Amino acid sequence: MAWLGNGAKARVLGLVSGLALSVGAGMAVAAPQTTVDRNGAYVSVETYAPNVIRVTISQDKDLAKGAPGYGVNGTATDKGWRHDQKAGADIFTSAELSLEVVAQPWPGAPSLQERYFAPALPPVSIKVRKPDGTSLVDMTGWEMAPHVISGEKTFRAGASFSTTADEHFYGLGQNQESESALDLRGRTIDCKHDYDAPHGESVCVPFLVTSKGYGILWDNPSATKIYPGVNGRTLWQSNVGERVSFFVITGKTTDEIYAGYRALTGVTPLPPKAAFGYIQSKARYESQAEFMAVADGYQKRQLPLDIMVLDWFHWTRMGQIDIDPAQFPDPAGMNKTLHDRGIHTIISVWPRFEQEGRYFNYLANKGWFLKDENGNPVDGLPFRSDRTGALIDSTNPEARDWFWGKIRDNIISQGFDWLWLDETEPDLVPSGFYFHAGTGDRIRNAFPLMHAQLAADGSRRDRPDKRNLILARAAYTGAQRNGSLFWSSDIQPTWEALRRQVPTGLNFTASGLAYWGNDIGGWQWLPSTTTATKAPLLDPSDARDVVGQNNDYPELFTRWFQYGVFTPTLRVHGMRKGNELWSFGKEAEDVLSKYLKLRYALMPYLYSMGKTTYDTGSPFMRGLFMDFPNDPQVANIGDEYMFGPAFLVAPVTQQGQTERDVYLPAGADWYDYWTNQKYTGGQTIRVKAPIDVIPLFVRAGSIVPIGAPITNTSQAQAISAVKVYPGRDAEFSLYDDDGVTNAYEKGVGKTVKLRWDDKAGKLTATGDKALAAQAQAAVQVVK
Repeated sequence: MAWLGNGAKARVLGLVSGLALSVGAGMAVAAPQTTVDRNGAYVSVETYAPNVIRVTISQDKDLAKGAPGYGVNGTATDKGWRHDQKAGADIFTSAELSLEVVAQPWPGAPSLQERYFAPALPPVSIKVRKPDGTSLVDMTGWEMAPHVISGEKTFRAGASFSTTADEHFYGLGQNQESESALDLRGRTIDCKHDYDAPHGESVCVPFLVTSKGYGILWDNPSATKIYPGVNGRTLWQSNVGERVSFFVITGKTTDEIYAGYRALTGVTPLPPKAAFGYIQSKARYESQAEFMAVADGYQKRQLPLDIMVLDWFHWTRMGQIDIDPAQFPDPAGMNKTLHDRGIHTIISVWPRFEQEGRYFNYLANKGWFLKDENGNPVDGLPFRSDRTGALIDSTNPEARDWFWGKIRDNIISQGFDWLWLDETEPDLVPSGFYFHAGTGDRIRNAFPLMHAQLAADGSRRDRPDKRNLILARAAYTGAQRNGSLFWSSDIQPTWEALRRQVPTGLNFTASGLAYWGNDIGGWQWLPSTTTATKAPLLDPSDARDVVGQNNDYPELFTRWFQYGVFTPTLRVHGMRKGNELWSFGKEAEDVLSKYLKLRYALMPYLYSMGKTTYDTGSPFMRGLFMDFPNDPQVANIGDEYMFGPAFLVAPVTQQGQTERDVYLPAGADWYDYWTNQKYTGGQTIRVKAPIDVIPLFVRAGSIVPIGAPITNTSQAQAISAVKVYPGRDAEFSLYDDDGVTNAYEKGVGKTVKLRWDDKAGKLTATGDKALAAQAQAAVQVVK
């Protein structure tokens, strides 16, 4: 570590300890921790749970023993672990795994060839095994390559891990390159937040889950490249770091791995029930009158609506943190009227400040902006003319507290329920610049964690009885605990973009963050003409003022909406003249209305899945590999997925398509949701998919509670049916509560265990008596 000066070393130690606490990222208790010396390479092993263990390697002992970085808030414990030494090796064993720091004698004098090519670092080797001794993964090498970044002498820090030819890889946040493939094997993942990524914004969550029963959580927030399963190894390389730090999480099922991730990085809150309903948005509603007219339109048509979104440029100037009184003369009254109808609101808040704004000089004098090398605020970026304004430094706790206070007093005080924190990448790319907590290169990927935290912490402190919700378009390790609903940013309104959303969302939720969605219909402006090669399946003639000559757009929007009904967040958005369900023609409106009502009929099922995610950390939008690990056919399927334990969803993503192939995983029988026809798993079938049908199947041995019609979740919803799809025994935990407060965290709510005895043909319901009786009376066995 001599190459890193004492001052720089002190800064690094501060970043991985005190500053982690200052941003709420969490510093785990240092003990129990064992540090061993491998010829001048210090290896620290820290245990967190029987299936969670951390390894840190550095040539500086203090750094090797340092706390985890951003995003980790779990507590280390030695419960269930033992440490043995055998033939110079250190072996750490629990009931779930063993980790061996291999005895590594210093090699003899190097040969002539080795003088040129042998690594200069002391060798370190780590072996991770199952309890029965079967190999899981080995760390086969590590690297520290010195270079200078933003004036800091630092290293490119990396490590390589063994792999097998039949291993598959998932997660790593949001990467929109693929149109159908899910497996990341053989790809190069540039793990950094990048709004301008060619295929759509990339978001780094450095958590890789494999088909072999383990996941690796990489503990470094700088830009990182990962090469899963390339040339017989998986390689991680971070641009800035003075140590290698990573966690291994194991599990007999993927759900056990996500339980380990939850214990390590935090609980996913249960969102307000409204978040599972319909969210209406457009870029942008320009006035209070227009905003209310949209709400009136849904009420007039008796279409369900839970949340209205007020997007950007409602302010007088960027950074004023206000609402333009000329266009929104009475926001408090507007919100009261909507609340009286059971409709909630979200308002967009940006982290940028124009020089002419009332707060710019104050924030600049405080030093609360992202800065250049001379200490001046970074104002916009030269390569994008739309990026005017300085970025508030959300790595600074004082700046965060100030920003929340202004949001609370200037905006939330007007009755808005929740926040849309846009540009959380941040959009002003921080590389080469400086935050309070370190260089933009060093902590690049951690910014969205800290920025969303200001609203999560502020809301918890100032609105303790109100459940929080944040719309955010970037994430990092642990970001799930801030109560964010993530979305895939400003995507194109094309069939190609729609196809990319399906595998993109599945790998995002596979990264341990359950709540993901996308701008239904695409965000960017519509092309002026169509590129369709087939006749549109919906008539566009009565929607010309919105779609122009883009004749197939009503069809695209409708297929996108069908898919959106089976994602965690159902939200339309985009740069269109109209963006409401009646904006795309009468034929489209009829189909859209059908699926919107289906979403609300499934609300008891959806909300119960949200509670399960809160309890377990498992996502409910799931790649098929999670539930069918013994079926090799599903390893790379990215255009189908499970939605909770019951539904297999196969979206239609090609223009003019009226049928598609659907693979039904082996190990289960399947019912066509629309016809109740039963199929044996392990086969591909051709399914008809006219414009009003999304291919949808239900696994045999499923229980699906159905709710009565409602116009929003503020209304009490009775259970109108409990559909049982026979074929095996089944269980489902039905849950309900007030949908608004945080009382659920104290166990307040109604739970009913539904159990289906397939041999007896009987369903029993135990738990809350009133809800159980309601469910018992509504049983419908599918035949």
